[in-house]
This record gives sequence, structure tokens and C-alpha cells, in this order.
Amino acid sequence: MKFIPAFISLLLLAACNGTGRDPQPETPPVKMPDMLSYSIVATYPHDTNSYTQGLLVYKGEMYEGTGREKESKLMRVDIKTGKPGKSISLDNAYFGEGVTILNDTVYQLTWQNKKVFVYTLKDFKKIKEFNVDFEGWGLTNDGKNLIVSTGTGDLFFYEPSGFKLLRSLAVTDAGSPTFNLNELEYIDGYVYANQYTYPYIFKIDPNTGEIVSKIDLSTIWARIQQMRPGINAGDIVPNGIAYDAATKKIYITGKWWPELYEVQFSQ
Repeated sequence: MKFIPAFISLLLLAACNGTGRDPQPETPPVKMPDMLSYSIVATYPHDTNSYTQGLLVYKGEMYEGTGREKESKLMRVDIKTGKPGKSISLDNAYFGEGVTILNDTVYQLTWQNKKVFVYTLKDFKKIKEFNVDFEGWGLTNDGKNLIVSTGTGDLFFYEPSGFKLLRSLAVTDAGSPTFNLNELEYIDGYVYANQYTYPYIFKIDPNTGEIVSKIDLSTIWARIQQMRPGINAGDIVPNGIAYDAATKKIYITGKWWPELYEVQFSQ
């Protein structure tokens, strides 16, 4: 039966031609962000006239930038009382946004005005302004560069002296693009970001753009809504993350919130 060797030869030839397929490697599962819990350590008053856009602690003092036309301010705020100390108002045409301080210099974004204002720390004297090509939302720094959010799912890193774009970073949530990144804070090597109109704070790896953890502020947001009846929930969203690097304390608040919270996130 001479056809048997021939049949075997055909099988070998088929294998050599790739028709005998090896098993394909499995796609690794998408890593979901961890959900971090939080506890409220202390509660302080917060000015309900403050439409909070930027919040930070620098050398032990809290600073806040607020928004809306004819209402935008830059303030040094007493954490325990919520009352402003040094304060300046922006020109009525400007809608203030995120604020950060780097090397004793204050930077403040504007929303659709496409301006960045630069001030001295001591007296909030404007010393410079930059023209930019984006909507300003959130602003922080990593000790060297400024980090900007523009309401998209990307972060942008700028050189501070000339506001030159160094790089952009797409932020992903379980492998998919995210959106509405708003107020920012840099904490121990990660960028924390409020998601506008949502209860989440994202913990973002600034090297990969991956959201590694989320904090859900739904309970606090519901509390604020009960405290401010008659105001649309979308107008009093969580927005404001501040970190005191010396004491390791984290503070959060929101737009027109009556309270500021010192919180502790689970690890």
C-alpha cells in the first residue's frame, strides 16, 4: 500500500506550510483600577461663594483659585476658618481655573480665555502672562514641570519659565480612554484628578497614563446636596484636592461646598 507514505508526506508538507497552527497566546486580562476607600479625619468650614477651581497647600498655607466671570479670585485661605487672607480678583472678563505654586511662583489658568497668569507668592502681583491654545481646567506640578488638564482625557506637561509643551499623556481607565479630567494634585509620585460631574478622584501613573486607583466621593457629594437644597447637583460637584507634603494631610472640597474635609485614603 504505497499511498500511506505519500499521505504522511502530505501531512508533513502541510505542517511545514503553516496549516498546522500553533495555539495563539492569550490576551492578558485588562487590569481594573483598585477602588480606594477613604475616611474623614476632620471637617472645616468652606466659603459657599467659592466656585472652587484650584486648591493646594504650599509651605503650610492653603491657596484657592475660584471661577466664573466677575467672580474669579486667587486667595490665601485659613484652613480652620475657611476665611480668605490675601485675595485678588481677576478682571471681569476672565474665568479662573486651576492653580499651582512652584518655586514661590503662583500659576493660574483661565478657562476659555486662553491665558495663564503668573504671580509673586507674597503679594499676588502679576509678573507675567502666557498665551496658550487650550481651555484651562486643572493645574499642578511635579516639583519641576507644570501639569495641565483641559477637560479631555489627556494630561499635558509644560516647562514653567516659558510655558513650553514638553509632552502629552493619554490617561486610560482599564485600557480605555478617560475624559473630563479636572482639578489636579501631585501626591507622592502620582497625579490625582477630579473627574468633572462625576464623584471620582483618579490616581494616575504619570509615566504610563494608567488610572491605578479610584476614590468614590458619592457619600460626601450626597451630604453636600442635602446641605445645599435647591442647587443643582451638577453645580456643586467635587472639585479640589490639596496635599500638605510636610504633614502628609490631604484635603478635598467642591464648588460652592460649605465644608472642606481632611481625608485619608486607603492604600
